[in-house]
Amino acid sequence: MAAGASGPVTGETGRRAAVLGSPIAHSLSPVLHRAAYAAMGLDGWSYEAIECGEDGLAALLDGLGPQWAGLSLTMPLKRVALDLADSVSDLAVKVGGANTIVLRDGRRHGDNTDVHGIEAALTEAGVKAPPSVLVLGGGATAASALAALARLGTAEAVLAARASERAAGAAEVGERFGLAVRVVPLDRVAGHLPAELVVSTLPGRAGDAFAEPVAASGAALFDVVYAPWPTALAAAVERAGGTVVGGFAMLLHQAVRQVALMTGRDDVPVAAMRAAGEAELARRA
Repeated sequence: MAAGASGPVTGETGRRAAVLGSPIAHSLSPVLHRAAYAAMGLDGWSYEAIECGEDGLAALLDGLGPQWAGLSLTMPLKRVALDLADSVSDLAVKVGGANTIVLRDGRRHGDNTDVHGIEAALTEAGVKAPPSVLVLGGGATAASALAALARLGTAEAVLAARASERAAGAAEVGERFGLAVRVVPLDRVAGHLPAELVVSTLPGRAGDAFAEPVAASGAALFDVVYAPWPTALAAAVERAGGTVVGGFAMLLHQAVRQVALMTGRDDVPVAAMRAAGEAELARRA
């Protein structure tokens, strides 16, 4: 358990948690967390989705009562959460964002489970410490991906982004974790292949433009998109015989860590959460 989030809360009933962000209606987090609570016998626990922008987070936090156990945070709240927490994990500080707030004993502890989610997703697929990595996109998810890769043992990465000035922040995060990061223009991706692993943090179908060169390079792929799935990029790599890791695996494992932090328990039911998430994605398709 993270520092600042002391004491299991397994015996408590009527506990509340939620995912905050804007837009938030599409979030899969309620399905995952509720499945965990059901399998863990936490009948009094609830988890909801709440629309909240940066300007509304401080007031929302101030209005939470003692029944609240924690919050999951998505865009655009991860950076501002660092300033609103009473304590913050070293990982969240280094990555530059907190996607989790644990509420305990009247205090707010900020943490980051995105990095763990990426690490666990890659490890589960057998992708460990790739020596050559090409990351597409330069935002917050790219920063978490670089941190995860460094923690897995990767030494250097190429970061391909449309705006080099925006990618500079993500590159700095990678460097804080000991990675040597080189930023290149996104339209020159083909010139930086082959790579053992390509990580696409591009939203929606934006990564599909690179399907042909990535698939032809023989790279493994981690595509953070989870719906609609598969993306053309993922399908092309799979047809070429490459390993493909989708965004659902990342989402699942970061949620598993959040449940552990918020409940104080280690017996988080990964299989039950995976089954519930996959069923919901199938229903939405």
